[in-house]
Amino acid sequence: MADVVNMPALSDTMEEGTLVAWHKKVGEAVESGELLAEIETDKAVMEFQSFYDGVLLYIGVEEGHAVPVDAVIAIIGNEGEDYKALLKDAANATKKEAAPKEEAEKPSEEVLETVSAPLNKEENKESASNGRVKASPLAKAMAKEEGIDINKVNGTGDDGRIVKRDIEEYLKNPQPVETVVAAKAISVPEPDGDYEDVPVSQMRKVISRRLGESKFNAPHFYLTMEICMDKLIATRKQLKELTETKISFNDFVVKATAKALKEHKNINASWLGDKIRYYNYVNMGVAVAIDEGLVVPVVRNADSKALSSIATEIRELAGRAKERKLTPDEMSGNTFTISNLGMFGIDEFTAIINAPDACILAVGGISPRLVLVDGEVKESQFMKVTLSCDHRVVDGASGAKFLQTLKAILEEPMRLMI
Repeated sequence: MADVVNMPALSDTMEEGTLVAWHKKVGEAVESGELLAEIETDKAVMEFQSFYDGVLLYIGVEEGHAVPVDAVIAIIGNEGEDYKALLKDAANATKKEAAPKEEAEKPSEEVLETVSAPLNKEENKESASNGRVKASPLAKAMAKEEGIDINKVNGTGDDGRIVKRDIEEYLKNPQPVETVVAAKAISVPEPDGDYEDVPVSQMRKVISRRLGESKFNAPHFYLTMEICMDKLIATRKQLKELTETKISFNDFVVKATAKALKEHKNINASWLGDKIRYYNYVNMGVAVAIDEGLVVPVVRNADSKALSSIATEIRELAGRAKERKLTPDEMSGNTFTISNLGMFGIDEFTAIINAPDACILAVGGISPRLVLVDGEVKESQFMKVTLSCDHRVVDGASGAKFLQTLKAILEEPMRLMI
């Protein structure tokens, strides 16, 4: 009997996948363990191997197209086998899985609303005909009490009617003004000159969703500190003569940050809704820019690794990131994140927190400045770092103390060798 191949969930956050390339054509033989396709997840392009032996009878997704996880992407069976009934059964099974959920959700809330405030059918008809928002009396009362513009609430009741659950959902995740403006601005006039429309990749979709959720759900605040890099520059020159391992300024920052986090457990934390988690280890996310967007490979237990080990690992992870060969495990489990744009000539910037981390450190470039030392003017090298903090977890004083510790370590880099 033929076997259905579904879109696999290749990462814990994957909701849909894009079929990048098929390595088999309809009618070709397929063996278990043989490369069948390449799939772009929210984090990387991954090879997908067949679980079945047989002939590829059907391809359900064209290259470059995205489908949700568990959608039928192929059917493998015996040559000449009729697979259409199998496709129909798969479609019916999907409908049945969705139906109970809708039926389970609807009655309880509709009954509750009817008991609390019976629906005025005449009022609902009038709303539908004259363009006014359709909403239950209870939903209207809740919106008025909470000061919500009911026009901004999406209705999930019959014919788009706004009900109690819609108001509750809006209170949990209020839509920011920027999002509303952006939604209305999607339709734009055609430009006069040449242009190119590029479909949004799975990675870009996830970046958009996750950073939007982080920026608008986590109350960010920012702390910037200037650090003198004179001694660290001298230390790096000495290390160049002692080891063949190339150690960058960013490697020093990663190691120093990990050391500082061990002294400030409240910064190495995550907001988990009903609790705050404080970590006794440091898994450092290091943002890497690639053509498709931004990926964050993770250096695990960075606090216990030598500077040379961190340098080697970051270089290997960054190389695989640019080739889109990182595994989901290599991009998950971070407890803190560093984003460095100093190599691009950026003096300072603010970064959006990489949820569920409580903080992210934005690192700028090193630049010279004249300073007065013991009555004499001399040139020193300075670097600015900015800590973005989730105010639900970190307070201003806590963030400032962490930056003081980081500054002390980088300005006396021999502390990294202890």
